[in-house]
Amino acid sequence: MSVPTFLLIFVSVSFNALAQIVLRKAMLTLGPIPSVSEPLSLILAFLGNLYLWCGVGCYVISLGLWLAVLSSNQVSVAYPMLSIGYLIAAALGFFYLGETINFARLAGIALICAGVFLVARTA
Repeated sequence: MSVPTFLLIFVSVSFNALAQIVLRKAMLTLGPIPSVSEPLSLILAFLGNLYLWCGVGCYVISLGLWLAVLSSNQVSVAYPMLSIGYLIAAALGFFYLGETINFARLAGIALICAGVFLVARTA
């Protein structure tokens, strides 16, 4: 896999992982979802949340970049690279949201990354 291709995949996956973190932050600021018996307040709470909009924006950017990846790469090579997002999301969750990462979770992420490395070397 070429360096520019890997960088494009990495940026796309990073925006996807960032979307997860920002959406989690949106839900932390909103608190428990209001009752569905009050749909207007639910809609207004979502529409007025800047974190939610930033998360959606990150998804849109990620999707655009991912389409560029798929336009010139085999799915069997590109799709496993999405697993890099586990590492990015865990790191962002740790540093930005203060989430804990125990040894078992860290070991699992390391195994996934090792698999991604092997897939990338076969491309």
